[in-house]
Amino acid sequence: MILAIETSCDDTCAAVVTASGEIRANVISSQEVHSRFGGVVPEIASRQHLTLLPAVVDRALADAGVTLDDIDAVAATRGPGLVASLLVGFSAAKAIAAARRLPFIPVNHLSGHLAASRLAPDPFEPPYLGMVVSGGHTLLVDVRGPGAELRLLGSTLDDAAGEAFDKGARLLGLGYPGGAALERLAREGDPEAFELPTASRVPGLDFSFAGVKTALLYKVRDLGDAEAERRRADLAASFQHAIVEALMIRLRRALKERDVRRLAVGGGVAANGALRAELAQLDVELDVPPRELCTDNAAMIASAARFSSNLRYPEYLGLDVFATWDHQADGAAPM
Repeated sequence: MILAIETSCDDTCAAVVTASGEIRANVISSQEVHSRFGGVVPEIASRQHLTLLPAVVDRALADAGVTLDDIDAVAATRGPGLVASLLVGFSAAKAIAAARRLPFIPVNHLSGHLAASRLAPDPFEPPYLGMVVSGGHTLLVDVRGPGAELRLLGSTLDDAAGEAFDKGARLLGLGYPGGAALERLAREGDPEAFELPTASRVPGLDFSFAGVKTALLYKVRDLGDAEAERRRADLAASFQHAIVEALMIRLRRALKERDVRRLAVGGGVAANGALRAELAQLDVELDVPPRELCTDNAAMIASAARFSSNLRYPEYLGLDVFATWDHQADGAAPM
């Protein structure tokens, strides 16, 4: 069994997953403290992880009905993410592994989002086209076989899709985190009420969301406070529609160019109902994990760890975390 820890941003997570991909426990503790600041404060996030992590790990072991004596390997997110937050979970995981001379498995966070599709009871096996849409990342990758690497096909040139949702929600006075609140408001509005850009002219498979965010800002300003408040639902629906359409344009383009008929989608934005509805219309074999496995969680990290190389004690003690994934330097991320 694998004990996995995920602390890349503001969710403190631990999970116990079997070698076959069965989730025995998956504990997520979200930090509500950041809502008052309108975004995640890295220093506060790391201090919260320090406070919460021992209890979260204990809860995961208890939920799984196991002790550390039953754990065969320990995994943790190495990056990308907030460095101070990553260090808490990564250091704790290394310490647990070292104390028991267990193998340790560092995991790329982006690989984890896609590996959520490979969990039991119905694992989605490569090869397939993968799309990660989260608060910090939006990218398309080619996934080829067990233990394979993620080959980058396209990524965002500016904001990530989830970041755009949060910024749009803030413009509409919905607070932080705003993605879920914006989706709820959008259900009451007309997605065709306002025409917002989808960056459809950006060539290739790269994404761009800065334009739609700026367009919403100008639209709210031009309407004036009273009219913008009256039409908040229409603005939310139109904004959501533009982001979803921007994602689907690149996705359809990638499926056609790569001649692929299998697709896995992961990341927090994959929990969005409008996006899930559009994905369901594609003529492909599709896997989108349950919503609780789309947002940051440790079960996805354990899933990715199953296909990664174990590091033996003491060779992992000097490993450090990384804030960003430099695909040009690394070439790929381990699956």
